[in-house]
Amino acid sequence: MTATPTSASEPLDVVVVGEALIDIVESSDGQIEYPGGSPANVAYGLGRLDVKAGLLTAIGRDERGDAIAAHLQGAGVVLLPGSKSQGKTATATARIAADGSAEYTFEIDWALAPLALPYAPRILHTGSIATFLEPGASVVRSLLEQAQGGCMITYDPNIRVDLLGSHHEALSRFEELVPLTDVVKMSAHDARWLYPGKEFEDTANHLLALGTGLAVVTQGSSGSLMATRHIQLTVPAIPSNVADTIGAGDSYMSALIMGLLLRGSDGLAPTVLERIGTTASMAASITVGRPGANPPTHRELLAGMAR
Repeated sequence: MTATPTSASEPLDVVVVGEALIDIVESSDGQIEYPGGSPANVAYGLGRLDVKAGLLTAIGRDERGDAIAAHLQGAGVVLLPGSKSQGKTATATARIAADGSAEYTFEIDWALAPLALPYAPRILHTGSIATFLEPGASVVRSLLEQAQGGCMITYDPNIRVDLLGSHHEALSRFEELVPLTDVVKMSAHDARWLYPGKEFEDTANHLLALGTGLAVVTQGSSGSLMATRHIQLTVPAIPSNVADTIGAGDSYMSALIMGLLLRGSDGLAPTVLERIGTTASMAASITVGRPGANPPTHRELLAGMAR
């Protein structure tokens, strides 16, 4: 069944800002192209979870850009005005190793025209290349500054080392954005690269001291650390037979955002964090069990949680 897109003029629960591209996946079975890019994957995952979501991005008016637009539309995601602004749609070539892990090389230009969001969604999410690569990164930061205080802001740095320049420059950019956010989610790889030698608990505490309200560090099969200024807890991972890890972190992020939308009046109490973390872990587990960035539908996620 094809989802019905929300009109761009209707209020959206979540607006995602960031890159959309084509993943060219190379493995022993040959080469396949998938729509991808971390922010686009998060938006798509939200749509699959029946969340009203829109994506502000930069793609080309070409065959690959059309494929991305159709992919998003199939999940009911609104491609926001101004997104078809690039001369050529970006690509990321992923080479899949025997253990299912992926290594990437990118061909991307990232630019957004300066603009204002037409309204404040309940959650504004950004991350990955879009927050580091100029000239678009400055526009993304401006959008976060505009939105701060008007909605919840979530951020996943999703480090891509080959595109970041020096460690010092990347860390500075990251730490300039953290105070604008309410939630920062990072992988163990992100945490180790940004803060080498630090324990994950210390990294989470550092992010909280910078000003975010919830720090999440995903650790694959070791589970997820979830920390606020008052509590730290580890949510176990949910085992899966791994096809590949493409999109797993983005699927986790989508389900995390959905959990934040649905949390009710209990704030970030331990039981709430545990429930949100378990749901996000289930989404990631389903995703790694099948090839490509293929996150669960809401029905699949509920079925997994009921097992």
